[in-house]
Amino acid sequence: MPKISRKGANLPTSPIRKLAREATLTKKRGVEVYHLNIGQPDLPSPNKALKAIKSYEETVIAYGPSEGTQSFREKLVAYYKQHDIDVYTDDILVTTGASEAIIMALDCITNEGDELIIPEPFYANYETFAAACGVNVIGIPSDFENQFALPSINTIEAAITPKTRALFICNPNNPSGYVYTKSELEALAQIALKHDIFFIVDEVYREFVYDGHTHMSVLQFDGLEEHAILIDSMSKRYSMCGARIGCLITKNKEITHAALKFAQSRLCPPTIAIHACEAALDEPQQYLTDAVEEYQKRRQTAMECLHGIKGVEVAQPKGAFYCLVRLPVSDSDHFAKWMLESFADNNETLMVAPANGFFSGDATGKDMIRIAFVLNVDKLKRALELLKIGLVRYIKEGYGD
Repeated sequence: MPKISRKGANLPTSPIRKLAREATLTKKRGVEVYHLNIGQPDLPSPNKALKAIKSYEETVIAYGPSEGTQSFREKLVAYYKQHDIDVYTDDILVTTGASEAIIMALDCITNEGDELIIPEPFYANYETFAAACGVNVIGIPSDFENQFALPSINTIEAAITPKTRALFICNPNNPSGYVYTKSELEALAQIALKHDIFFIVDEVYREFVYDGHTHMSVLQFDGLEEHAILIDSMSKRYSMCGARIGCLITKNKEITHAALKFAQSRLCPPTIAIHACEAALDEPQQYLTDAVEEYQKRRQTAMECLHGIKGVEVAQPKGAFYCLVRLPVSDSDHFAKWMLESFADNNETLMVAPANGFFSGDATGKDMIRIAFVLNVDKLKRALELLKIGLVRYIKEGYGD
């Protein structure tokens, strides 16, 4: 029997979806599963986007431009202008989700065996994308007790080697919800300039910032034009995850030229999805204002519920719609699987994402889970009640620390 590649065999398993089979089997048994494992918002997609899909009149769903339609990119330019981010249509390459934008960026700037420096915790699929490109992730630990603020600049700089091609962060951060400050971003920008490496920032949660904190884009720093790469997406902002529309934005013309060659090889991003996303950008600002207010309520609910569970600690998120939760267990993978296979309360259970996959170390995060507060307040309360009941029963059965 032919063997698959080492690359395919060694790719990390997504902690977000690794228990999907168990969840499906649980549902087949008639048990309702509350999903806090994945950042799938339950807020309605913009009405204008839904109408655009329903009223699509073309008789052929044809290929579009590899870089995305001119009209959509013009609307993106206007959107970024509202956030004091000055870009032009030629700086924007529309992609099939932010995932493709990241893969294209890595393909454009790295060779096999190169390294990316990423502060931990980080979105688990970054490591998968890097592995698929033959690139090694160098994780820089940050502290739970310090809400996962940026590690010391000296520690980050000490990790740079001749193989380092980029610094890479998610801001606001998935999975911790940390929002990097202007001074932290400036420090990273200076490292990128000093060592002549790229600075990639995933900004898909830009709007979701709380408690008076402000978001600053990597493209707002003067002098960083040749080094900065912005990754963005329509998925979270407009509750359109299934549309799979993102973008890669940079002032560096060598990158845009190379990225376009990769884009042409896959022909084009989804035609109807771009049509819908273009319409979403016409939705009144109130849509986003209401969404942010709703997530603030959910965050508050999540914090109140989690603080009420014995032995549980939580890192207070400042943005996005996730938090990392430390449990009184030694193996959150086992606990998450047990919740699906062996636990139910009133025929209901909970699915969470074990946090180990959000760190580069084998043991780090083994006592943590990531929770996405993407359910309405009532469902969120019940889901976290299930966590509380489940923990008590799990520990009573002899598991736990």
